[in-house]
Parts: sequence; C-alpha cells; structure tokens
Amino acid sequence: MKNPFSRIAFGCALAFAGLTQIASAQAPQQGASGATGSVVVAHPTYTSILMEVEVNRPAAEVWKRVGKYCDIGEWLQTSCTIVSGKDGEIGTVRSIGGEILVGKTELSYTYTQPPREGRPYNLYHGTLEARPLTATTSKLVYTLMFDNSMLADDAAREKDRASRNTRFSQALQNMKILAEGGTLPPAPARGGAVAAPTAAPGK
Repeated sequence: MKNPFSRIAFGCALAFAGLTQIASAQAPQQGASGATGSVVVAHPTYTSILMEVEVNRPAAEVWKRVGKYCDIGEWLQTSCTIVSGKDGEIGTVRSIGGEILVGKTELSYTYTQPPREGRPYNLYHGTLEARPLTATTSKLVYTLMFDNSMLADDAAREKDRASRNTRFSQALQNMKILAEGGTLPPAPARGGAVAAPTAAPGK
C-alpha cells in the first residue's frame, strides 16, 4: 500500500506549480526590448530659470489682475479652461499642459505637469509670485524648474532654456501691461510682426 503522506505531498506540489503559473501569467510583461514603459529618469539633472519684472502697482492689485489660475490664458494669449477643481484651489487642473495646482500663498502659486506615458518625466514645476517692493510698486517673479537630462547635449539644453526664457519673459511683460491697466495687442501669427502694446494712460 502506498504511503498516504506521499500522495498528499505530491498533490501539494502540483497545486503550488499551478499557482506559480497563474501568478506568472498575471505579472506585467516586458516587451522584446526589455522596456516596461517607465517614465522614471535614472540620472536627472535639474535646472531652473528665474525671470522677473517690476510693476508700477501694489502687489495685491497685481495679483488680483493676473494671478488667477486661468489668467494664464490671457497673458500667454491662448485659451485656458479649468478641467477639474475650482480656480485657485489646490489640486485644480487647467487645460494648458494638464497643469495641476500644487501650492499657493496669498500672492503666489506653484503648478506642475503630470507624467505622460512613454515620455521621460522631467518633473516640470512653475511658480508665479507677486512680490511687494513698496506700498505702490511690486515685481512679478516667475521661476521654472525641470530636469533637462533627457536632451541630447549642452547645445540642446541651452536652446531649450533660451526658448523657455523668451516665452515666459514675454508673458511677464504681458502681465505687467495688464496689471498697469494697459491692453495687449492681438497675438501675432507665427513669423508675423508683433504689434506695439497699448499702455495705460500716463504710462
């Protein structure tokens, strides 16, 4: 007569083998190249760009005019809508870049862009602040922070920095015009000449 304990042990071994096969089938599989679609950057190199402009208005007035989360649509001369949440609340998402409001003070806010599948995540963050200088003047400070390690070389990184600096420096100038009561010209067509802004009376 066969040992009953042998039968039990054999049955357990078969069951364990079956569970192992099921777990293996359910585990995430790598592609032929070994890639898993991770957006994590192995060796990031973080950089920042600091831009500012003085404004002939008190900081509170400046922020009231250009500091709402979707005011970016006006001073970048594009469209902006609130995708989820409420303008000014932590966690609010705006349509531009799918940007998420992650921090705020009375006269500032910080946002980030979410990771995108299949693209290395550069941890892009931006902070806009209205900083008091005197009782009647202030300055707008815009800081960008991101990882540029995925760019090809130093020349590509410098070109990227210059492009961002040009775009957001113009945005600061637009904010200054609006905060001081002026009117922005229509957004130029690509390659077109930029019309002169209309300043507020006395400016």
